[in-house]
Amino acid sequence: MLFDTRAELASWLRDAEPGREPAIPPIDFERSDAVLLSTGPRSSTGYAIEVEGVREERGRIVVRVRERTPSLGDPVTARLESPVALLVLPERDKPLSVEWIGR
Repeated sequence: MLFDTRAELASWLRDAEPGREPAIPPIDFERSDAVLLSTGPRSSTGYAIEVEGVREERGRIVVRVRERTPSLGDPVTARLESPVALLVLPERDKPLSVEWIGR
């Protein structure tokens, strides 16, 4: 999900966590865009999103992302989790594409 303004990001975060006022990081939305990466709900802790890289191609910007999953021996807690990563990129005039590795 791509956000061009602080208000858009704050609204999305409020909807994602009703009853909590979101802490918005200091992002200069005049020069940057915020990209929120999410896997959706997972059944336990131990999941994470890792940005492998960002590259510019002829017609687009590509963000390579990997979801890390817990191994059998990892100490995790069974509960509903939704891993997210917030990426701040310089404002651009090319479309953004997210490439999930291993999906």
